[in-house]
Amino acid sequence: MFADISHERQQSLLRQRNLFALTSAGLGIALLITAGLAATRDREVVLLPTLPSALTVSSAGVEADYLELVTRDTALVLLNRSPEGLDYWMAEILKLADPASHGQLKADLVRIVAEQRGSDVTQAFVIRSMTVDPKALTSEVTGTLKTFVGAQVIASDDRRFRFHWTYRGLRLALAGFAQVPTDKQMKEAK
Repeated sequence: MFADISHERQQSLLRQRNLFALTSAGLGIALLITAGLAATRDREVVLLPTLPSALTVSSAGVEADYLELVTRDTALVLLNRSPEGLDYWMAEILKLADPASHGQLKADLVRIVAEQRGSDVTQAFVIRSMTVDPKALTSEVTGTLKTFVGAQVIASDDRRFRFHWTYRGLRLALAGFAQVPTDKQMKEAK
């Protein structure tokens, strides 16, 4: 009698072992297939005609090259504006905004739009230099800001602007911007 019970128990354990072995083998094969697909998957790189080389974006942080290119494009959109394109201008800047800073940025932009709407004042910025700090997620552009009324230049000043960024997931977003004194302006203030 004990032999029969012992035999049934051994058969049950043998079935469980075989089922476990088949499940393990199936999961192992699935893992190998998944790893093979991941290793041979096509890599997608977005190529823009204005980029000198291919860039990759990583969750580990922002590369200096990427931050520089985004700063360049943002500065040119933000600092080159005319009354005819103010709605488009504001919409494009807000697309770059960090959700946490969206309200403050929109308030700043609405103030600028209110000042410039209905006037003949156009602004053009020529970048002369740029510094980026990927660790602090800040960047600065220095250049000449020209102000036009109609076709006449009424001001041409050296200006420096600082941009603050956030990086969540794989998205670099604008958290804020401000004009800061240039080295020349700081020397004159002393």
